[in-house]
Amino acid sequence: MSANPAPASDVQLDMSDVDKWVGKPVIFAELWDPCNATDIRRWVMAMDYANPIHWDEEFARKSKFGGIVAPQSFAVAMDYGHGCHPACVGKIPGSHLIFGGEEWWFFDAPIRPGDKLFQQRRFDGYDVKDTGFAGPTVFTRGDTEHRNQHGVLVARERATAIRYLRDEANKRAVYGKEKASPKLWTKDELAAIHKLRYEWILSNREGKSPAYGDVKVGDKLPRRVIGPHTITTFVTEYRAFRQNIWGTWRWNVPEGAVDPAKEDAGFASDMTYDHDARRIDPRQGDGLYHGPSSGHLNLEKASNIGMGGMYGYGASMNAWHVDYVAYWAGHNGFIWHSQTQFRSPAFEGDITYIDGEVIEKLDHSPFGCPVVKVQVKMTTQTGETILKGIAEVQLPY
Repeated sequence: MSANPAPASDVQLDMSDVDKWVGKPVIFAELWDPCNATDIRRWVMAMDYANPIHWDEEFARKSKFGGIVAPQSFAVAMDYGHGCHPACVGKIPGSHLIFGGEEWWFFDAPIRPGDKLFQQRRFDGYDVKDTGFAGPTVFTRGDTEHRNQHGVLVARERATAIRYLRDEANKRAVYGKEKASPKLWTKDELAAIHKLRYEWILSNREGKSPAYGDVKVGDKLPRRVIGPHTITTFVTEYRAFRQNIWGTWRWNVPEGAVDPAKEDAGFASDMTYDHDARRIDPRQGDGLYHGPSSGHLNLEKASNIGMGGMYGYGASMNAWHVDYVAYWAGHNGFIWHSQTQFRSPAFEGDITYIDGEVIEKLDHSPFGCPVVKVQVKMTTQTGETILKGIAEVQLPY
């Protein structure tokens, strides 16, 4: 796919190293081990998704699943790099990266303890657009196909990464110093948040699925709240991605092949992994301390890449979206397609409200069954929109 030319600007992006990878495979890394029930429980704990079929063995055994089963959102934790790596290839000098959105297609093959997923990846291409955040900004697309140990297709993902120039983002300071001073919540405010959170958990804990014929355009899904986001919640999320536990993955690039995702991407020296050092000291390859993602939990690094304050993970936001719709859809519902666009990260101190509405019913869908289309929006306590999403969901008749 050809790349769009950069808009006219005094700021120039060097895309020459990226251009040579358009349309090519990205091999990169592979997780060593199958998942287990603890991996699944750790995931839903980190995403604050209290659906008992994913963590409560007694409840899950009595359900149609006969035991612990992973949520659809868990597919992203069965891969190295949660889809972002095939979207980040080639060197753009002076750049950094944030996640911009995800699109998923699922194929009704639930992930269970003992499963292992194998990936094929490619770099699709990119567009350059002028943004208020950083001027000329690159929106790159990476594709991943996930198959299990039996060769069964589980999911396909298209990830969008946003690559931008650090100096330009810092000059524009869209995320200012107020992000470094997170909101402090009163006891009464926290009580209201916890009440809403608990009401959402009770809204469909038994997993009952609404009938397709009963659902109407305009129906609202129960509101969910996540947060307040803190260093504790960010660390919990980070450690739930299986790749982020020491020693869980290996390079799997065939001899003689070049993996662009392992090469210098143009990040700052303090935001780059030392792959030789990590062989002795695994912390050198641990994103809570080093590498491109260390700005999430390091205020100085976050400020140096134009983020202003400590912030959460885009892949977690997408998981919140998928889990939210899946909880409403119940045990007999299934999300065939999901697409999200990230407008802003979840910053430290903020909360995230999630609201959904049925916007369309398709009696004849590309998935061979009727589906309900649900629109999802995530907002902060100030009303700022941080995510917009769509999910296409099969429901029982």
